[in-house]
Amino acid sequence: MNEYLVRPGQKVDLGKVNPDDVHLVPGGKAEAKKENAATQARLGELQERLFAGHSRKVLIVLQGMDTSGKDGTIAHVMGGFNPQGTRVVPFGVPSKEELDHDYLWRVHHQVPASGQIVVFNRSHYEDVLVVRVHELVPKAVWKKRYDQIKAFEQMLSDEGTLILKFFLHISKEEQRARLEARIEDPKKRWKFQHGDLEERKLWDEYQRAYEDALSKTSTETAPWYIVPANQKWYRNYVVGSVVVDALEGLHLTYPKVDLSGIVVK
Repeated sequence: MNEYLVRPGQKVDLGKVNPDDVHLVPGGKAEAKKENAATQARLGELQERLFAGHSRKVLIVLQGMDTSGKDGTIAHVMGGFNPQGTRVVPFGVPSKEELDHDYLWRVHHQVPASGQIVVFNRSHYEDVLVVRVHELVPKAVWKKRYDQIKAFEQMLSDEGTLILKFFLHISKEEQRARLEARIEDPKKRWKFQHGDLEERKLWDEYQRAYEDALSKTSTETAPWYIVPANQKWYRNYVVGSVVVDALEGLHLTYPKVDLSGIVVK
């Protein structure tokens, strides 16, 4: 999956990344579904070891344009996690209390504790994306946040947190199709908001904001992956594969328990 990795210092041009790419799965959707089933089972086992060991922490960040599939990724890739050791945190518009603090305050409250996996559905990156595009703070303010975010993530990594960040990359045409599907399907209509259309008008501005965020904040300890996400099954395959490989790299084991002298009557 390294071809989707944004290397430190790499300049990202999303126009050169094909959101329809599916070349790593020659067998197509059927093959990917089989792989995903095996991936979920393996993720469940690895998460149990993480929870039992109670030493490492895992933070998974999902970002993307509206309809890019953040909820779907959580359901289809992380659905096998035991809720006892997993939390999903959605970041929406900050509350009044959150606005009274620095922008990372609400984020730091939600990072994983030992043994936990936490999935951010949107994240602290909104403060260099939405905030930038809508000019909610001066440019001089949000420009400093790239380095602040890197320092924050480095601190989390130094304290034992594995950080994986995924940008779910869809095309503008695919977003249009998904928005139309929300309107036409009564089961999906509840997801549609009129604000989605207003945000869509700012597509180019968001693309530039994402390119800067991906370029400036992908590090060895907190890497970004640009995931081709027009095909949902391929998106799930890529994200699942990256997470499994990363957890395998932690060499997680169950803790040793001294049972000497214990008698069950």
